[in-house]
Amino acid sequence: MAARKIIHVDMDAFYASVQQRDNPELRGKPVVVAWKGSRSVVCAASYEARTFGVRSAMPALRAQRLCPEAIFVPPDFTRYRAVSHAVREVFQRHTDLIEPLSLDEAYLDVSQNKTGLPTATLVARAIRNQIRQELNLTASAGVAPNKFLAKLASDWRKPDGLFVIQLDDVDTFLLPLPVGRLPGVGKVTGEKLEKLEIKTVWDLRGLERSSLEQQFGRFGFRLYELARGVDPGEVIPDRPTKSISAEDTFEHDLPIAETEPMIRRLSEKVWAASRQETRIARTVVLKLKTSDFKILTRSHTPSLPPSTSEELTEIALHLREKVDLGPKQRFRLVGVGLSNFEEPVDAKMQSILFTST
Repeated sequence: MAARKIIHVDMDAFYASVQQRDNPELRGKPVVVAWKGSRSVVCAASYEARTFGVRSAMPALRAQRLCPEAIFVPPDFTRYRAVSHAVREVFQRHTDLIEPLSLDEAYLDVSQNKTGLPTATLVARAIRNQIRQELNLTASAGVAPNKFLAKLASDWRKPDGLFVIQLDDVDTFLLPLPVGRLPGVGKVTGEKLEKLEIKTVWDLRGLERSSLEQQFGRFGFRLYELARGVDPGEVIPDRPTKSISAEDTFEHDLPIAETEPMIRRLSEKVWAASRQETRIARTVVLKLKTSDFKILTRSHTPSLPPSTSEELTEIALHLREKVDLGPKQRFRLVGVGLSNFEEPVDAKMQSILFTST
Protein backbone atom coordinates (compact mmCIF):
# COMPACT_ATOMS: atom_id res chain seq x y z
CA MET A 1 0.00 0.00 0.00
CA ALA A 2 1.41 3.34 -1.07
CA ALA A 3 2.14 5.90 1.64
CA ARG A 4 -0.35 8.71 1.96
CA LYS A 5 0.61 12.30 1.22
CA ILE A 6 -0.68 14.58 3.96
CA ILE A 7 -0.26 18.34 4.28
CA HIS A 8 -0.95 20.27 7.47
CA VAL A 9 -1.44 23.99 6.77
CA ASP A 10 -1.27 26.43 9.67
CA MET A 11 -1.89 30.13 9.12
CA ASP A 12 0.76 32.26 10.84
CA ALA A 13 -0.60 34.21 13.85
CA PHE A 14 -3.89 34.21 11.98
CA TYR A 15 -6.11 36.65 13.90
CA ALA A 16 -3.28 39.10 14.50
CA SER A 17 -2.05 38.81 10.90
CA VAL A 18 -5.52 39.62 9.54
CA GLN A 19 -5.65 42.68 11.79
CA GLN A 20 -2.22 43.80 10.58
CA ARG A 21 -3.08 43.16 6.94
CA ASP A 22 -6.25 45.24 7.13
CA ASN A 23 -4.79 48.08 9.20
CA PRO A 24 -1.43 49.37 7.91
CA GLU A 25 -0.82 51.19 11.22
CA LEU A 26 -0.52 47.80 12.97
CA ARG A 27 2.06 46.31 10.64
CA GLY A 28 5.40 45.52 12.22
CA LYS A 29 4.05 46.28 15.70
CA PRO A 30 3.24 44.00 18.65
CA VAL A 31 -0.46 43.26 18.26
CA VAL A 32 -2.48 41.35 20.85
CA VAL A 33 -5.99 40.21 19.95
CA ALA A 34 -8.04 40.25 23.16
CA TRP A 35 -11.18 41.73 24.62
CA LYS A 36 -10.78 44.51 27.14
CA GLY A 37 -11.17 43.67 30.79
CA SER A 38 -9.12 42.59 33.77
CA ARG A 39 -10.14 38.94 33.29
CA SER A 40 -9.69 38.74 29.53
CA VAL A 41 -7.34 36.26 27.87
CA VAL A 42 -5.25 36.55 24.71
CA CYS A 43 -6.89 35.10 21.58
CA ALA A 44 -3.80 35.64 19.42
CA ALA A 45 -0.51 37.55 19.33
CA SER A 46 1.56 38.78 16.42
CA TYR A 47 5.11 37.54 16.12
CA GLU A 48 6.32 40.96 17.21
CA ALA A 49 4.41 40.45 20.48
CA ARG A 50 5.56 36.85 20.82
CA THR A 51 9.18 37.97 21.08
CA PHE A 52 8.19 39.41 24.47
CA GLY A 53 6.74 36.09 25.61
CA VAL A 54 3.09 36.84 24.84
CA ARG A 55 1.11 33.69 23.97
CA SER A 56 -2.46 32.69 23.23
CA ALA A 57 -4.66 31.88 26.25
CA MET A 58 -2.45 34.02 28.48
CA PRO A 59 -4.26 36.49 30.78
CA ALA A 60 -4.39 39.82 28.98
CA LEU A 61 -3.03 41.65 32.04
CA ARG A 62 0.06 39.45 32.01
CA ALA A 63 0.51 40.09 28.28
CA GLN A 64 0.39 43.82 28.98
CA ARG A 65 3.04 43.48 31.67
CA LEU A 66 5.30 41.47 29.36
CA CYS A 67 4.84 43.88 26.46
CA PRO A 68 3.83 47.37 27.61
CA GLU A 69 3.97 48.65 24.01
CA ALA A 70 1.47 46.05 22.78
CA ILE A 71 -1.54 47.27 20.82
CA PHE A 72 -4.68 45.48 21.99
CA VAL A 73 -7.46 44.96 19.45
CA PRO A 74 -10.77 43.14 20.05
CA PRO A 75 -11.33 39.94 18.03
CA ASP A 76 -13.49 40.10 14.92
CA PHE A 77 -14.62 36.54 14.28
CA THR A 78 -16.92 37.51 11.41
CA ARG A 79 -13.89 38.80 9.52
CA TYR A 80 -11.74 35.81 10.50
CA ARG A 81 -14.39 33.37 9.28
CA ALA A 82 -14.57 35.17 5.93
CA VAL A 83 -10.80 34.97 5.48
CA SER A 84 -10.81 31.34 6.59
CA HIS A 85 -13.41 30.60 3.92
CA ALA A 86 -11.15 32.20 1.30
CA VAL A 87 -8.25 30.02 2.47
CA ARG A 88 -10.52 26.97 2.24
CA GLU A 89 -11.27 27.88 -1.39
CA VAL A 90 -7.55 27.75 -2.13
CA PHE A 91 -7.37 24.27 -0.59
CA GLN A 92 -10.31 23.08 -2.71
CA ARG A 93 -8.44 23.81 -5.92
CA HIS A 94 -6.07 21.01 -4.98
CA THR A 95 -8.15 18.40 -3.09
CA ASP A 96 -11.59 17.71 -1.68
CA LEU A 97 -10.12 15.79 1.26
CA ILE A 98 -9.86 18.69 3.71
CA GLU A 99 -10.26 18.35 7.48
CA PRO A 100 -10.41 21.77 9.18
CA LEU A 101 -9.20 21.83 12.77
CA SER A 102 -10.07 25.47 13.36
CA LEU A 103 -10.32 28.68 11.36
CA ASP A 104 -6.55 28.78 10.89
CA GLU A 105 -5.42 25.19 10.29
CA ALA A 106 -6.41 22.09 8.37
CA TYR A 107 -5.23 18.71 7.16
CA LEU A 108 -5.25 17.96 3.44
CA ASP A 109 -4.87 14.53 1.85
CA VAL A 110 -3.19 15.11 -1.51
CA SER A 111 -2.33 11.49 -2.29
CA GLN A 112 -4.32 12.31 -5.43
CA ASN A 113 -4.55 16.02 -6.25
CA LYS A 114 -6.70 17.93 -8.71
CA THR A 115 -3.93 19.93 -10.34
CA GLY A 116 -1.74 17.04 -11.42
CA LEU A 117 1.32 18.22 -9.52
CA PRO A 118 3.73 15.29 -9.12
CA THR A 119 4.58 15.71 -5.42
CA ALA A 120 2.88 16.81 -2.22
CA THR A 121 5.73 19.26 -1.67
CA LEU A 122 4.83 21.10 -4.88
CA VAL A 123 1.17 21.14 -3.86
CA ALA A 124 2.08 22.66 -0.47
CA ARG A 125 4.29 25.22 -2.16
CA ALA A 126 1.50 26.18 -4.58
CA ILE A 127 -1.02 26.55 -1.75
CA ARG A 128 1.31 28.79 0.26
CA ASN A 129 2.05 30.95 -2.81
CA GLN A 130 -1.64 31.35 -3.63
CA ILE A 131 -2.46 32.35 -0.06
CA ARG A 132 0.35 34.90 -0.11
CA GLN A 133 -0.52 36.38 -3.51
CA GLU A 134 -4.31 36.41 -3.22
CA LEU A 135 -4.88 37.02 0.49
CA ASN A 136 -1.67 38.81 1.47
CA LEU A 137 -1.15 36.40 4.37
CA THR A 138 1.44 33.75 5.14
CA ALA A 139 0.97 30.10 6.02
CA SER A 140 3.33 27.40 7.23
CA ALA A 141 2.96 23.87 5.95
CA GLY A 142 4.19 20.42 6.86
CA VAL A 143 4.25 17.49 4.45
CA ALA A 144 4.48 13.90 5.70
CA PRO A 145 3.09 10.37 5.31
CA ASN A 146 0.48 10.89 8.07
CA LYS A 147 -1.39 13.55 10.05
CA PHE A 148 0.69 13.31 13.22
CA LEU A 149 3.98 13.91 11.42
CA ALA A 150 2.53 16.57 9.12
CA LYS A 151 1.40 18.63 12.11
CA LEU A 152 4.84 18.37 13.70
CA ALA A 153 6.42 19.40 10.41
CA SER A 154 4.25 22.50 9.93
CA ASP A 155 5.53 23.88 13.21
CA TRP A 156 9.17 23.20 12.36
CA ARG A 157 9.87 26.33 10.32
CA LYS A 158 7.20 28.76 11.45
CA PRO A 159 6.47 31.41 10.50
CA ASP A 160 6.13 31.28 6.72
CA GLY A 161 7.91 27.94 6.39
CA LEU A 162 7.64 24.60 4.62
CA PHE A 163 9.09 21.38 6.04
CA VAL A 164 8.89 17.93 4.49
CA ILE A 165 9.31 14.58 6.24
CA GLN A 166 9.94 11.84 3.69
CA LEU A 167 9.03 8.26 4.61
CA ASP A 168 12.70 7.25 4.77
CA ASP A 169 13.51 10.18 7.06
CA VAL A 170 10.87 9.59 9.75
CA ASP A 171 13.25 8.05 12.31
CA THR A 172 15.93 10.68 11.71
CA PHE A 173 13.39 13.43 12.44
CA LEU A 174 11.36 11.77 15.16
CA LEU A 175 13.70 9.88 17.46
CA PRO A 176 15.69 12.86 18.86
CA LEU A 177 12.53 14.83 19.76
CA PRO A 178 11.55 15.40 23.40
CA VAL A 179 8.53 13.28 24.30
CA GLY A 180 6.71 16.49 25.17
CA ARG A 181 6.37 17.17 21.43
CA LEU A 182 4.04 14.19 21.03
CA PRO A 183 0.31 14.99 20.94
CA GLY A 184 -1.43 14.13 24.19
CA VAL A 185 1.72 14.30 26.31
CA GLY A 186 0.82 17.06 28.72
CA LYS A 187 2.17 17.95 32.12
CA VAL A 188 0.89 14.87 33.98
CA THR A 189 1.91 12.32 31.33
CA GLY A 190 5.23 14.11 30.91
CA GLU A 191 5.94 13.81 34.63
CA LYS A 192 5.13 10.08 34.59
CA LEU A 193 7.45 9.56 31.61
CA GLU A 194 10.18 11.54 33.33
CA LYS A 195 9.93 9.25 36.37
CA LEU A 196 10.49 6.37 33.97
CA GLU A 197 13.57 8.25 32.66
CA ILE A 198 11.91 8.70 29.27
CA LYS A 199 13.04 12.01 27.81
CA THR A 200 13.13 11.48 24.04
CA VAL A 201 11.10 9.55 21.50
CA TRP A 202 14.12 7.25 21.21
CA ASP A 203 13.77 6.43 24.91
CA LEU A 204 10.04 5.88 24.49
CA ARG A 205 10.54 3.46 21.64
CA GLY A 206 12.54 1.26 23.96
CA LEU A 207 9.45 0.47 26.06
CA GLU A 208 7.30 -2.53 25.25
CA ARG A 209 3.68 -2.02 24.29
CA SER A 210 2.51 -4.01 27.31
CA SER A 211 4.53 -1.82 29.64
CA LEU A 212 3.11 1.38 28.15
CA GLU A 213 -0.44 0.07 28.39
CA GLN A 214 0.14 -0.91 31.99
CA GLN A 215 1.42 2.57 32.83
CA PHE A 216 -0.93 4.69 30.70
CA GLY A 217 -3.96 2.51 29.87
CA ARG A 218 -5.40 2.96 26.37
CA PHE A 219 -3.14 5.97 25.75
CA GLY A 220 -0.18 3.60 26.14
CA PHE A 221 -0.91 2.02 22.75
CA ARG A 222 -1.15 5.48 21.20
CA LEU A 223 2.28 6.33 22.64
CA TYR A 224 3.62 3.05 21.26
CA GLU A 225 2.41 4.00 17.76
CA LEU A 226 3.58 7.62 17.92
CA ALA A 227 7.08 6.56 18.97
CA ARG A 228 7.22 4.63 15.69
CA GLY A 229 5.79 7.43 13.57
CA VAL A 230 2.53 5.53 13.08
CA ASP A 231 -0.80 7.34 12.77
CA PRO A 232 -3.60 5.47 10.98
CA GLY A 233 -6.02 8.39 11.23
CA GLU A 234 -7.52 9.45 7.91
CA VAL A 235 -8.29 12.98 6.76
CA ILE A 236 -12.04 13.25 7.35
CA PRO A 237 -13.72 16.19 5.59
CA ASP A 238 -16.17 18.30 7.60
CA ARG A 239 -15.93 16.33 10.82
CA PRO A 240 -18.66 17.78 13.08
CA THR A 241 -17.49 19.22 16.37
CA LYS A 242 -18.72 17.21 19.34
CA SER A 243 -17.25 19.39 22.06
CA ILE A 244 -14.87 22.26 22.76
CA SER A 245 -12.98 22.36 26.03
CA ALA A 246 -9.96 23.79 27.77
CA GLU A 247 -8.33 22.71 31.00
CA ASP A 248 -5.29 23.49 33.08
CA THR A 249 -3.37 21.92 35.92
CA PHE A 250 -2.54 24.11 38.92
CA GLU A 251 1.04 24.55 40.08
CA HIS A 252 -0.18 23.62 43.56
CA ASP A 253 -3.39 21.86 44.61
CA LEU A 254 -6.07 24.40 45.52
CA PRO A 255 -9.33 24.47 47.48
CA ILE A 256 -12.38 24.88 45.27
CA ALA A 257 -12.96 28.45 46.47
CA GLU A 258 -9.71 29.54 44.78
CA THR A 259 -10.53 28.12 41.34
CA GLU A 260 -12.63 31.06 40.14
CA PRO A 261 -9.87 32.98 38.28
CA MET A 262 -8.91 29.88 36.28
CA ILE A 263 -12.55 29.05 35.50
CA ARG A 264 -13.02 32.58 34.19
CA ARG A 265 -9.92 32.37 31.97
CA LEU A 266 -10.84 28.94 30.63
CA SER A 267 -14.43 30.01 29.97
CA GLU A 268 -13.25 32.94 27.89
CA LYS A 269 -10.84 30.69 25.98
CA VAL A 270 -13.59 28.16 25.24
CA TRP A 271 -16.00 30.91 24.24
CA ALA A 272 -13.44 32.34 21.78
CA ALA A 273 -12.94 28.88 20.26
CA SER A 274 -16.71 28.35 19.98
CA ARG A 275 -17.02 31.49 17.86
CA GLN A 276 -15.31 29.55 15.08
CA GLU A 277 -18.31 27.21 14.86
CA THR A 278 -21.46 27.79 12.84
CA ARG A 279 -23.40 25.49 15.19
CA ILE A 280 -24.45 26.39 18.73
CA ALA A 281 -23.48 24.51 21.88
CA ARG A 282 -26.32 23.79 24.29
CA THR A 283 -24.49 22.22 27.25
CA VAL A 284 -21.87 23.67 29.58
CA VAL A 285 -19.51 21.25 31.33
CA LEU A 286 -17.24 21.78 34.33
CA LYS A 287 -14.47 19.27 35.04
CA LEU A 288 -12.46 19.01 38.23
CA LYS A 289 -9.69 16.61 39.22
CA THR A 290 -8.98 16.11 42.91
CA SER A 291 -5.52 15.86 44.44
CA ASP A 292 -5.93 12.07 44.45
CA PHE A 293 -6.79 12.09 40.71
CA LYS A 294 -10.54 11.53 41.04
CA ILE A 295 -12.33 13.21 38.11
CA LEU A 296 -15.63 15.02 38.72
CA THR A 297 -17.85 16.52 36.02
CA ARG A 298 -20.94 18.67 36.32
CA SER A 299 -23.03 19.81 33.35
CA HIS A 300 -26.01 22.05 32.67
CA THR A 301 -28.18 22.53 29.58
CA PRO A 302 -30.06 25.83 29.96
CA SER A 303 -33.32 26.50 28.12
CA LEU A 304 -31.40 29.01 25.99
CA PRO A 305 -27.73 28.37 25.14
CA PRO A 306 -25.17 30.89 26.47
CA SER A 307 -24.91 33.85 24.11
CA THR A 308 -21.90 35.61 25.64
CA SER A 309 -18.64 34.74 27.32
CA GLU A 310 -20.02 36.16 30.55
CA GLU A 311 -23.06 33.84 30.46
CA LEU A 312 -20.81 30.83 29.90
CA THR A 313 -18.62 31.90 32.81
CA GLU A 314 -21.54 32.34 35.18
CA ILE A 315 -22.92 28.88 34.33
CA ALA A 316 -19.49 27.30 34.87
CA LEU A 317 -19.14 29.03 38.23
CA HIS A 318 -22.65 27.91 39.20
CA LEU A 319 -21.71 24.31 38.36
CA ARG A 320 -18.80 24.65 40.75
CA GLU A 321 -21.30 25.15 43.57
CA LYS A 322 -22.67 21.66 42.86
CA VAL A 323 -19.35 20.11 43.93
CA ASP A 324 -19.29 19.58 47.68
CA LEU A 325 -16.46 17.39 48.95
CA GLY A 326 -15.79 19.40 52.08
CA PRO A 327 -13.49 22.37 52.78
CA LYS A 328 -10.38 20.20 53.11
CA GLN A 329 -10.59 18.78 49.59
CA ARG A 330 -7.93 20.05 47.19
CA PHE A 331 -8.01 20.11 43.40
CA ARG A 332 -5.17 19.79 40.89
CA LEU A 333 -7.02 20.54 37.62
CA VAL A 334 -10.05 22.40 36.33
CA GLY A 335 -11.62 22.37 32.88
CA VAL A 336 -14.51 24.11 31.12
CA GLY A 337 -16.29 22.76 28.06
CA LEU A 338 -19.17 23.19 25.64
CA SER A 339 -20.97 20.23 24.08
CA ASN A 340 -24.27 19.12 22.54
CA PHE A 341 -23.81 21.20 19.38
CA GLU A 342 -26.78 21.79 17.10
CA GLU A 343 -27.72 23.95 14.13
CA PRO A 344 -28.97 27.48 14.86
CA VAL A 345 -32.74 27.88 15.03
CA ASP A 346 -32.88 29.98 11.88
CA ALA A 347 -30.95 27.33 9.96
CA LYS A 348 -33.37 24.67 11.22
CA MET A 349 -36.36 26.77 10.11
CA GLN A 350 -34.83 27.29 6.67
CA SER A 351 -34.37 23.54 6.33
CA ILE A 352 -37.98 22.88 7.39
CA LEU A 353 -39.33 25.49 4.96
CA PHE A 354 -37.15 24.15 2.15
CA THR A 355 -38.18 20.50 2.63
CA SER A 356 -41.88 21.36 2.99
CA THR A 357 -42.14 23.19 -0.32
